[in-house]
Amino acid sequence: MKKRVVITGLGVAAPNGVGIKDFEWAVKTGKSGITYHEELHKLNFSCQIGGRPQISEEKIKEYFTPLQMRGLNSSGIVYGVIAGTDAWKDAGLATSAEESPDWNSGIIFGTGILGVDKFREAIHLIDEGKTRRLGSTSVIQTMASGISAYLGGILGCGNQVTTNSSACITGTEALLMGYERIRLGKAKRMLVGSCGDDGPYVWGGFDAMRILPGKYNENPEKASRPMSTTAAGFVPGSGAGALLLEDLESAVQRGATIYAEVLGGEVNSGGQRGGGSMTAANNEAVQRCIKGALKNAGIKPGEIDAINGHLTATGGDVAEVRNWKEALQLKKKEFPFINSLKGMAGHCLSASGSIECVAGVLQLYKDFIFGNINCEDPHPHITGIIPSEKILQQTLECSSRILAKASFGFGDVNAVVIFKKY
Repeated sequence: MKKRVVITGLGVAAPNGVGIKDFEWAVKTGKSGITYHEELHKLNFSCQIGGRPQISEEKIKEYFTPLQMRGLNSSGIVYGVIAGTDAWKDAGLATSAEESPDWNSGIIFGTGILGVDKFREAIHLIDEGKTRRLGSTSVIQTMASGISAYLGGILGCGNQVTTNSSACITGTEALLMGYERIRLGKAKRMLVGSCGDDGPYVWGGFDAMRILPGKYNENPEKASRPMSTTAAGFVPGSGAGALLLEDLESAVQRGATIYAEVLGGEVNSGGQRGGGSMTAANNEAVQRCIKGALKNAGIKPGEIDAINGHLTATGGDVAEVRNWKEALQLKKKEFPFINSLKGMAGHCLSASGSIECVAGVLQLYKDFIFGNINCEDPHPHITGIIPSEKILQQTLECSSRILAKASFGFGDVNAVVIFKKY
């Protein structure tokens, strides 16, 4: 018999809020975490703004030992360890001091680019013939699975501990991978999520592609405008999101808080065919992913109360909404509410899916649907497809039963997960 999977812990390090309490407040009130960065100006970036979690040295000391902090120069690992550890503790789990690991708990924590600043530091030392000065942590800070390795050691997990990497769908894909492992009875608990580095060496390639907004450097909070007529490109961001998945029986036995149930989802690719490319989605594949998620979750289109979209503030927003309309086949007035976190946090790249999953689950658990900031002028091609009132400008206090979360990424890859109020 397949196991039911629920969410019992949440953690986040987002540009607009670090920790669930601050993040929830920011999401409800429409607080932006996008700021101006002088270093980008000095490096002649066109887009000199971005989303970066605000974390003090004192905060870092709460999560890392003095030995771990020695030579620590990977923002993604910092964000991931904070979010992952918080989700674990939020679930009421203790970090075992026993010699034996927790065989029933595992980790799938993804990333895109990890340890870029550490790589840069290492390259300069090597080129100067100072290889022995690299330190003992340069490898773990720069390998992709460094984040799951850090968390695995901190938490003492003995089940599968691994890292996935699938561009912007990474976090949502990690969640679905953890969900399947629990559902099949291979683990009782899986810490899932994703993280990503920030700064010029991550964001520079996107600036070179001219897909970032360059006209909002003096007004950064207005720059990210998903579904807006005046959208001018996505604002780069960073951070981490984490969710503790658990089989329902285990969660009930422990008396754990249950934030939501994961009903299922779908992951696929458009094969960079049929209009799809490295940077554009194959619309048929997106629609198949949506339909597959609903089928796997055992729900009908009309049961969805809200959609948390990928919606990046690019030309792809219109196509994404159209794909939802085609896949759901609902009448215009029946279309669910739809929102995007990227207006507040920017596009957090490999961390976006997990941060946005946390925001989606909070909406179900706390009975609200957050408003879309910077979308006072919704695109006419979007309002021609769905009612403008379904693109909320302000947070709506209401009880929703089912929320769909979508992520679409470079390489023509797609992921959709369905959450249900417990």
